[in-house]
Amino acid sequence: MTNPQPNNPLHGITLENILTQLMELYGWEQLGKRIPIQCFRENPSLKSSLKFLRHTPWARTKVEELFLASRK
Repeated sequence: MTNPQPNNPLHGITLENILTQLMELYGWEQLGKRIPIQCFRENPSLKSSLKFLRHTPWARTKVEELFLASRK
């Protein structure tokens, strides 16, 4: 049984969904300027970026923070 998370604004939103929305909003170039990580700057792709973000907690946190800020 899953526990409801009413105070977690990211609950139910996948990392792929977050990254897709940010990419559509900013594009890879602007995303690479806002979060300066190589997977956004050189040969960016959804697959490679997801792989990197899933293994790099600090980068994932930055992406989630940008997503939340862009929703305001």
